[in-house]
Amino acid sequence: MASTAAERPARVSGIDKIERRRVALAESALKTLGELGYARTSLREIANNSEFTHGVVHYYFRDKIDLISYCVRYYKTKCARRYDEVVETATSAEELATGFLGKMTQTLVEETPMHKLWYDLRAQSMFEEQLRPDVEEIDKLLEAMIWRILSRYADLTGTSPSVDAPTAYALVDGLFEQAVVGYAANPDRTPALLTDRLMQVLPKLVTA
Repeated sequence: MASTAAERPARVSGIDKIERRRVALAESALKTLGELGYARTSLREIANNSEFTHGVVHYYFRDKIDLISYCVRYYKTKCARRYDEVVETATSAEELATGFLGKMTQTLVEETPMHKLWYDLRAQSMFEEQLRPDVEEIDKLLEAMIWRILSRYADLTGTSPSVDAPTAYALVDGLFEQAVVGYAANPDRTPALLTDRLMQVLPKLVTA
């Protein structure tokens, strides 16, 4: 008797299997990439610090740029949705600012190597043309993330954004990049300094 659709086990397509393996490789590679940075990391180095062989890594990614681009895109795409819950649930400007800054300082402290890798990759894209499309795509995602926060902040304060989305992103991201650089030298003071600076900037990005 033929089994029904409900009784048959779900089949995973070949594409899904490949993507799942690429995600697994990316998650494994991120720690090494975050520690060593772009220039010092090779596919062999990644394989040596993971459960996967060099041949397996090379099978799923054609070269180092392909793997690193995928890793950062995978990580930053998740980051771009990090603040959505705060935006959706905040009922006051103070609550939104507190939630936003709390999550931003948390990711600064807990995920510093990943942010260092992102800024490293973004700088390298000025010299590596192959990196530029991925960097531009990630920048757009992060810009949209900051714009969602600023738009909600404006709604809650009865104001309007005083700058456009690229400018808001450049200002907030610039402060965060400074914090990522400063955290290595002064981990105790940097999170609070980032919070203070963003609290100074945020009200200036809206106008009545």
